[in-house]
Amino acid sequence: MTTVTSPLAVWTQLLEGNQRFADDSVVRPNSDRNRREELRGGQAPVAAVLGCSDSRVPVEMLFDAGLGDIFVIRTAGACVDATVSGSLDFAVETLGVKLVIVLSHEACGAVGAAVTAVEDAVVPVGLQRVFVEKIAPSVIEAQAHGAEGRAGVEKEHARITAEHLIDRVPAVRDGLDAGTLGVVAARYRLEDGRVEPVLERFAR
Repeated sequence: MTTVTSPLAVWTQLLEGNQRFADDSVVRPNSDRNRREELRGGQAPVAAVLGCSDSRVPVEMLFDAGLGDIFVIRTAGACVDATVSGSLDFAVETLGVKLVIVLSHEACGAVGAAVTAVEDAVVPVGLQRVFVEKIAPSVIEAQAHGAEGRAGVEKEHARITAEHLIDRVPAVRDGLDAGTLGVVAARYRLEDGRVEPVLERFAR
């Protein structure tokens, strides 16, 4: 990725990369031996992405970004816990990322399990119930707001999670207030490879 000077410029560049990905015209930047050698001295990613662990959603690929460009955190359903919050704090405070993105996606199994738990009172046994319990409040709020179908819940889950990070992670809130950080919620569509914004928060 080229040098950028603002959170909005980072987002614009990432969307351009996603368009290349969706159009099968990727350039695969920052992926050669020189880049690997450069990164031996440290990292300076321009964005942090909290996404789902789903194998169909490889963050760097779908934004046509390269090595060292994006700090990626992945959990089932893009759930947030203390480790995730701490990782985002590190990305903002120490690495100086200019943008935080919460990325949900089409046909998310974790969101689907949470929808089933809320609608049919069927909760998975074992440790899988951990992420269902974390996503269920988003399902309830999304349905209360009239979200339509699973896609509507996936969008609302991304938005709610982004708002949660702004409220709960001081580095994110302070960066947004200072204009040095942007926060975006988005949903990745498997059907066409495109990332659709759900929430865009920049300097206020």
